[in-house]
Amino acid sequence: MNRLLFLFVIFFTIFLIQSCATTKKTIMRTDPLIGKIINTKTSQPIDSESLMNDIKTYDIIYLSEKHDNPAHHNIQQRVIQQLIDDGLKPSIGFEFFSMEDTPDLLNFIDSGKVTHSKKIEKIIEADLRKKLNWDSQSDQMWGYYYDLLSIAKKEKLNVAGIDLPSTLKRRITRKGIKGITPIEKEQVFSTQLDDNAYKDYMFSIFKAVHCGMGHGKMQAKLYDSWVARNDKMAHSITRMYKYRKGPIVIIVGGGHTEYGLGVIDRVAAIDKTIKQVNVALREISVKPSELTDYMLPLELEGFKKVPPADFLWLTQRVSYADPCKEFKKTLQRMKKKSAQ
Repeated sequence: MNRLLFLFVIFFTIFLIQSCATTKKTIMRTDPLIGKIINTKTSQPIDSESLMNDIKTYDIIYLSEKHDNPAHHNIQQRVIQQLIDDGLKPSIGFEFFSMEDTPDLLNFIDSGKVTHSKKIEKIIEADLRKKLNWDSQSDQMWGYYYDLLSIAKKEKLNVAGIDLPSTLKRRITRKGIKGITPIEKEQVFSTQLDDNAYKDYMFSIFKAVHCGMGHGKMQAKLYDSWVARNDKMAHSITRMYKYRKGPIVIIVGGGHTEYGLGVIDRVAAIDKTIKQVNVALREISVKPSELTDYMLPLELEGFKKVPPADFLWLTQRVSYADPCKEFKKTLQRMKKKSAQ
């Protein structure tokens, strides 16, 4: 792989790991499945009240999102508010913040104990955003998570970041787990779960996301970062569980929880007594599909055949554009500039 392509894959890799870029909106299509909540055990639609009655009995509730879909964040707000209205005191864990960010998040929660003017609230928000290194992210993306934090502040809920620090994630993605220093490795928790079938599956996902481009060394580093992040998030979740006052709601990308793998099986590896439920906020497919297509199990050697999640909440897509077309166009532009 030449240097130009290598640099582009690094750029695209960061997009995959951070999953925070937004896409251009196109004409949306209607679909009768939009808004449906499906219990995958019965393959039957249920209403939101039935969903809440079920999930509030669990210790950990995953609200697995596509990061840039506003409908997913609206649903998350609804679920958290309903838990509160039902007399529960949920805690909220965020993939998009690291465990090391937690004191800053809690300082923000504490700021709700005093009533401030709108001007002071804006200053508090700007200060938090700067401390969390979110200055470079779009206002829209920041708003999604700030709205959730604002609910937590109003209701005095515990919150925590659950991921690795951003710089360490980038270091592992660039150098691989073997390439970082011993002192960095001490910051990386490991569940010791290692399965070649899952590794091969994730390699295929990385290749698909990169529009069919495969590069063994790069995929290996991606996988190192993926595993390190899932292990860290699982460890953080079990720490939150230790000090819980109510159910723990985890705001996380769908890839980290799909088919009960990633974070979920690692939490179980640490503590099998924890009751977990995954509500996947799932965009409808680009082309019309049958409900059964959304619930197809993953056939992976050594793993149970299970549907993608315990519940599917189907939503409109952010975009119907083919990201690989833009990928190829950008790559061609980079090649032309390099040749000049």
